[in-house]
Amino acid sequence: MAFDFLVPVSEKVLAFSEFLPPQALGKNIYKHTEKKGLPVFANATVAIFCVVESRTAFEKKPEKLDTDAIRIALYRLMTGNWNSSIIDIGDVEEGDTVEDTYFVVKEIVAGLLEEKIVPIILGATQDITFPTYRAFDKIKDMVNLVAIDSRFDFGEDEELISSESYMSKIITDKPNNLHNFSNLGYQSYFNAQEEVDLMERLFFDAYRLGDVVADITLAEPVLRNAHLISLDMRAVKASEMGIVKSYSPNGFDGREICALARYAGISDTARVFGIYEMENTHLCQGLVAQIIWYFIEGLSFRITEVPSSGDEDFTKFTVPTDSEELVFFKSHVTERWWVEVPSILPEHTKNNSKALLPCAQQDYLDACNQNIPERWLKAYKKGLN
Repeated sequence: MAFDFLVPVSEKVLAFSEFLPPQALGKNIYKHTEKKGLPVFANATVAIFCVVESRTAFEKKPEKLDTDAIRIALYRLMTGNWNSSIIDIGDVEEGDTVEDTYFVVKEIVAGLLEEKIVPIILGATQDITFPTYRAFDKIKDMVNLVAIDSRFDFGEDEELISSESYMSKIITDKPNNLHNFSNLGYQSYFNAQEEVDLMERLFFDAYRLGDVVADITLAEPVLRNAHLISLDMRAVKASEMGIVKSYSPNGFDGREICALARYAGISDTARVFGIYEMENTHLCQGLVAQIIWYFIEGLSFRITEVPSSGDEDFTKFTVPTDSEELVFFKSHVTERWWVEVPSILPEHTKNNSKALLPCAQQDYLDACNQNIPERWLKAYKKGLN
């Protein structure tokens, strides 16, 4: 069983937890320990575990990921007004091969998903996104992946899988369960034009850093549609991370990246949240801890909404345009928006129904001005292929 490969939380971290106040996270997280073994999964909402595998790093990492320091930074934070039950199931060490590590991660994530537990994965390198995506194979037919990243990470066709080429593996690997890929925060100078063109050809969504920073709410509908979220900490500006090399002077700041994590937690479709490419600096560890805190807070305030014409909690808007008649829904509870689109998903084609795509109020206003929203157009083209 893959859970047997998990290494318990270290005695150093457990000793630190003993001196925390009762309101601290460290006092309210059920931990995998050497003496007691794995915590009980029943009623758990969130499971945290770390993956120290770094052999596939695009730029070789000089030292092992300090998972103890990340835990200490997280444990010292105070709990919010949450109804979440959190477990920390320990670490996945490097296997004999990278593939061995992938297999263990895949099986652990799949096991947690089957238990309806949301995994929060802390990994040294972002290619761990690949086995977390494969964990959905027997659980969900089609997966929406959102990467918060300065790069698309397609890499070269002949390149072995690495932290900067894992997306090529996800796109080409069989079975192909990827329904949609969205990137939040890409920086144009890090991405070849061929990669930008590929995003367009595959009808994937990409949002430049400047656009997201100018209006952080652009990210909410994107993350609301995600099953798997992969956060590359290199999307955060170097000064926020306490790093002077290998990271960009441009990127999200601490407030922005925490806002994105909260949006990810609020999303009622988000099943897995991964944070990767961390460095062993106090600023980075503190920021990662706060990102986890905001994700769990968002998760605690999730509301499952399914818009329909007969539901009094929603208003239906029909917008005729020159080429299409668009149908929007607005929630009176959360003020969130959706738009109907054709779908290639089995559950929709079987019932001859439309899919509901999360959108923003601006998409509705654009449609009223006879401008077809780009997110609808891409989904429409994908639904016809």
